[in-house]
Amino acid sequence: MIVKILIAGGAGFIGSNLSEYLLKKDISLVILDSFITGSRNNLNAITNDPRVQIVEIDISKSLDLDLKVDGIINLASPASPIHYQKDPIYTFKSNVFGTYNLLNLAVKNNCRFLQASTSEIYGDPLITPQSEDYWGNVNPTGIRSCYDESKRASESLIMDFYRKYQLDLKIMRIFNTYGPKMALEDGRVVSNFIVQALQNKPITIYGDGNQTRSFCFIDDILVGIDKLFFSNIVGDPVNLGNPDPIKIIDLAEEILKLCNSSSEIIFKSLPSDDPRQRHPSIDKAKNLLGWSPTINRINGLSRTVEYFRSVLN
Repeated sequence: MIVKILIAGGAGFIGSNLSEYLLKKDISLVILDSFITGSRNNLNAITNDPRVQIVEIDISKSLDLDLKVDGIINLASPASPIHYQKDPIYTFKSNVFGTYNLLNLAVKNNCRFLQASTSEIYGDPLITPQSEDYWGNVNPTGIRSCYDESKRASESLIMDFYRKYQLDLKIMRIFNTYGPKMALEDGRVVSNFIVQALQNKPITIYGDGNQTRSFCFIDDILVGIDKLFFSNIVGDPVNLGNPDPIKIIDLAEEILKLCNSSSEIIFKSLPSDDPRQRHPSIDKAKNLLGWSPTINRINGLSRTVEYFRSVLN
């Protein structure tokens, strides 16, 4: 029976939302975070909850903790290009060394383990939609490789631990996710566009705007994480994301309307290795978990706009 879960990266965008979600299921939590990209403010609503233990720690270093938990969910990593490219060596260490340390803790506790991998392991994909059996098209020496390749290496570690120890290990590949508790300076496209639009500053599009992304609202992702963590699926990665892609230029127009903004749209050069398309196949999640997103983009964006409006005010 799962009564206590450790969430690494629990003060981040997804981690803090997941913490509140799991507390509603009356699950006790141990939240680990270095607070390098995670925010203490994200935990304000649960800091004084007696079921919550918050530990400030860098999991890429020694993880000498005397903890007894029933499950581990690893969400610890800088996740947006502006953050993971700021210190690429730390990003790599956080994902590879951090995952290794947490896996050893899972062995010690003989407990369930869920790894947050990413759509970035597919790189700049040559096929669409991207299914879990696609091995990807990643530049191993590019400016994004610190994140892409460290996540791929983490998946390799998990599968090696599974083959050696036969633990209940799971991998979720999360596609673009958005919603409340994203940071103002997160650097990801939804938060960038909304903050710029609410401040009537120019909306900055990198490239011509014809590249596509598939955006999933945080509430849907939380349900997917819940279903996968408590499922009998072991080992095989599962995509979690919204299978409805949109061009970045069209996303900008939607956000401008929702914000009633007078911002102009400006274009800048596309960063190196920026993917041209992101479009998940979620057949495995549908068939094995009974999961698919239920919140449409306009509804999710409206809720996210209101969150950022309140933060800015």
